[in-house]
Amino acid sequence: VWHQPALYAVGEGGGRGTLQLGEASIIAARTGCVVISDFRAADMALGGQGAPLVPFVDYALFSHPSENRIVLNLGGIANLTYLPAGATIEKVIAFDTGPANMILDALFARMTAGQETFDSDGALAAQGVVSTSLLHRLLLHPYFQKAPPKSTGREEFGEAFAERILLMGVDAGLSHSDILATVTALTATSLGDAIQKWILPLSDIDTVIMGGGGTHNSLLVKMLTQRLSPARLTTHAEFGLPDDAKEAVAFAFLARETLNGLASNVPSATGAKGGAILGKISLPPCA
Repeated sequence: VWHQPALYAVGEGGGRGTLQLGEASIIAARTGCVVISDFRAADMALGGQGAPLVPFVDYALFSHPSENRIVLNLGGIANLTYLPAGATIEKVIAFDTGPANMILDALFARMTAGQETFDSDGALAAQGVVSTSLLHRLLLHPYFQKAPPKSTGREEFGEAFAERILLMGVDAGLSHSDILATVTALTATSLGDAIQKWILPLSDIDTVIMGGGGTHNSLLVKMLTQRLSPARLTTHAEFGLPDDAKEAVAFAFLARETLNGLASNVPSATGAKGGAILGKISLPPCA
């Protein structure tokens, strides 16, 4: 519901914190199941960002002895995990690069008066032309210049940001399809810039493995393919993991580590001072 990993002055929004709704004890009581919840807080207690948390799973599932890989999640927010060939988990780098589907979906819902919630296959965006001037303005957002470790969400790239983009686009005389094309380019460009700035100085990239809802957006995939060449782009499905199931599988994986009393954050990604056993365990009622 709210995630504020950075420390701000009180007048600028207070300190650090994270808020997830849904009481795990109630879920445990109603289902009779052990419930693991609230994964971010333990990492933040050690000074970390509390996100991204999936890199531990990416390392376990996708690291390779001779390939440099990036695992890319195109959900509401775009995030990447860099897996150097043959590296230990201490060498993993991961961070949120910026928005992915979040702004596109919010804009499309406004453009259709709430009748539709997403631009299927990026069809309307594909009819538009990218506005280089609007794209340049959007890329001036300070988050894109910030060095990792970093994470973001709706607090920076949510409904209010989408509304500003729509107004900027209308003022510039852009069509709805032009605005969507430009925001699609924002995702591809910000992601490509992040790799160029923070990853390529370390090594070339052999393979990019994509997952999340953005893999169904043909325009976004086309832009990413062009931007990330010569790396080979593929999806989680090649490795037997459904593209839409990545985060569900990942948090089940993390929950298993929690039950075994094992740390599953990646301090090199979150900035935490050390390993943290993530999540809180809520037990069902006694029989």
